[in-house]
This record gives sequence, C-alpha cells and structure tokens, in this order.
Amino acid sequence: MRYITFGEVMLRLKSPGHERLLQSPALEATFGGGEANVAVSLANYGQSAAFVTVLPQNDLANQCIAQLRGLGVDTRHIARAGERMGIYFLETGSNQRPSKVIYDRAHSAIAQA
Repeated sequence: MRYITFGEVMLRLKSPGHERLLQSPALEATFGGGEANVAVSLANYGQSAAFVTVLPQNDLANQCIAQLRGLGVDTRHIARAGERMGIYFLETGSNQRPSKVIYDRAHSAIAQA
C-alpha cells in the first residue's frame, strides 16, 4: 500500500533542555509538522510514504527535503514556491511550568499556495 500525506512542515527552533526561550543564547533547529511526522513514521515501518507540501527555494527548505528523503520519505511531489517556511518556537516545560509553543506561520509558502 502507498501512503500520501499533505500538510505544512515547519522549522522548529527549541531552547536546549528546559531553558526558557528568553534565557537561551542558542536554539536547536530541526523540522516538524504532523503530516511530515506521519510520513516519516510510515517509512520507518517499511511503508511507501510520500509527502506533499510547498516549500520556498532556499537552503533551509533544501535541508528539510534532504532530511525527509534521508528518512525514506518520497519528496518528489514537494512544490517550490513562496518566500519562507513556517517557524515554530518550542520551550520545553519543567516541573509546574508547562511547555510553550509560539507559531510564526503567516505568509509561509504553503499558506500562499
């Protein structure tokens, strides 16, 4: 069986450990998005999985595509348009302080498609 997922993949910037975003001098960069994560999980189970989205033509998007491809996801159906990827910032909670997510996805490539 072949699976196709469709959605937005975003640049994820996370403060290390349990640091607050405003306390951290550096952020860890990865990529994430529900549908992309599903495609990666399916590929990990040996299933044929493709991911469809729109990404800009820049180095960040190229790295995202390379990582998805390296994890076994078919990226042939990713369109290239727009000027930016969506970004989300993650602060991992600690003890009584909950995790916090800040989204910056207005005018992202897929939102403009």
